[in-house]
Amino acid sequence: TDLDTETVKIVEDVLRVQVHRNAVGDQVLVGSYCTITNKGGIVPKGVDPEQIQELATILGVPFVAGTVNNGSPMVGTGIVANDSAVFCGKDTTQGEEA
Repeated sequence: TDLDTETVKIVEDVLRVQVHRNAVGDQVLVGSYCTITNKGGIVPKGVDPEQIQELATILGVPFVAGTVNNGSPMVGTGIVANDSAVFCGKDTTQGEEA
């Protein structure tokens, strides 16, 4: 939501993608508050289900809400993922991994 029109155009041109200005819950630092692969995504617990559905529709993958590192909502800072593997922070509990 902080990106100006010129920056959006540059990102679209360089990456050849459509840019969607959005937040995750009330957080504009989307990279800190979500992790997404081509197979799915995770956002923090408490994000409105309608917004989760909107993200799923825009990106075409299913989403879940959860936490990482013993309750942190900043899932993007505690999860690194690609389409083959996921690495979670060392304080992530078994319940959070489920």
